[in-house]
Amino acid sequence: MTPPTIGRLRVDGATLHYEVRGEGPLLLLISGGTGGAASFDDVADDLAADRTVVSYDPRGLSRSPLDDPEAPQHVARHADDALRLLDLLSPEAPARVAGCSSGAIVALHLLAAHPERVERVVAHEPPVVEVLPDAAEHRAMLARVQDTFRREGLLPAAAVFAAGLRPPGAAPAVTPTTPTTPTTPAASPAAGLTPRAAARVERTMAEMPYFLGRIVPGFMAYTPDVERLAALSGRLVLAGGADSRGELPHRCAAFLAERLGAEFALFPGGHTGLSTHPAEFGELLRKLLGD
Repeated sequence: MTPPTIGRLRVDGATLHYEVRGEGPLLLLISGGTGGAASFDDVADDLAADRTVVSYDPRGLSRSPLDDPEAPQHVARHADDALRLLDLLSPEAPARVAGCSSGAIVALHLLAAHPERVERVVAHEPPVVEVLPDAAEHRAMLARVQDTFRREGLLPAAAVFAAGLRPPGAAPAVTPTTPTTPTTPAASPAAGLTPRAAARVERTMAEMPYFLGRIVPGFMAYTPDVERLAALSGRLVLAGGADSRGELPHRCAAFLAERLGAEFALFPGGHTGLSTHPAEFGELLRKLLGD
């Protein structure tokens, strides 16, 4: 893996860590969940063969600290961060953008709000539940997640959230009878992994409270500008995982694509196909982004 050039960008309320690889037209990668720039480590070099690839840690995650750690998080503010990166690194030309999960929501807002700066967007499983006809059920689920988080803590809340993402009637995930913690090597979720993979897992675990407590409620309450996006649908590809059909983020992406008349693509793997099938994921992403 070629070491990227590292940069820091001061934005309103935060300082962003970003990474640059390659040369040519700019591609901005926006991560979801708790991954940050490291989510794209396994695909960024290949994508940078004929373009400039920029990845970054969204505000509040990993190496992009907030001025106020308690500040609420909003899609529009995160999209403004992405715009600042485009203005810094591609001031003269529009860029291509790919986002996953919550990062895909940011990409949708960026396209709708600043179409002059965005040439094409690939949005993989944005959980925009407000577009669904049964949105009220999912609002109630998200309220249960936050209530469980306040009353019982992170792991019970994460279990409620995971259950809410599964297809209706799906069997619950198997959970251990005795909780484990990363305090011992045997119990660590990073045990047996390569150092780079282990570091990503440990970082993910550390960032889960922020993701579940701040990103999930702010982002999954977001309503995209459907009328605006429909007018821009020729620049937009919505995508889902081949193995995540029926799950909530996949349903959102497929429903929104149909409503907008936008292209819908199936990527290998499920919601986390970027991590489980990086080579195939990156190859398809390159095709969808075009030359």
